Amino acid sequence: MNLPNKITVARILLIPVFILFMLADFGMGTISAGGVDLPIEHLIGGVIFIIAALTDWFDGHLARKYNLVTNMGKFLDPLADKLLVSSALIILVEMGFAPSWVVILIISREFAVTGLRLILAGGGEVVAANMLGKIKTTTQLIATIFLLLHNVFFEAVGVPFGTIMLYIALFFTVWSGADYFYKNRRVLLESM
Repeated sequence: MNLPNKITVARILLIPVFILFMLADFGMGTISAGGVDLPIEHLIGGVIFIIAALTDWFDGHLARKYNLVTNMGKFLDPLADKLLVSSALIILVEMGFAPSWVVILIISREFAVTGLRLILAGGGEVVAANMLGKIKTTTQLIATIFLLLHNVFFEAVGVPFGTIMLYIALFFTVWSGADYFYKNRRVLLESM
């Protein structure tokens, strides 16, 4: 197993640790930061999420730069991303920070695009992420980070930045999913 794949596996292993800190109350107290009283467990969980999200960029960068792209990496990397983001979004619903319908649409899009990618792969086609997909991922991560950290910094000025970013992420999630299906409609129709 090469270094990028080890980093991806480490990201997957961080997910239960992240979940534990976001959902368990260890009685660690709170910290006042950026206009919010943030439970220390949520601060630790948010930092773990940020580290895990950064490893996504890092392992991909290493794999491309040093020609370490493997089939295992092609499978594990998007799986790790979807597990991480889906876990965080579901936690945000439980915490009351994200509407369930938004999270259902985002996660449904991820399942649908993954299914289409499997159909494409069966036909020997691999479609790289396009700019819309990258914007979708970036907006999802920004929204998730700020919501996990209780809208830190923006709460002090009364701007629901995390929520605004979540709706922007929803927009790009739906748009990029529709675009992905539209551009690959021929293969999808031929597979029926």
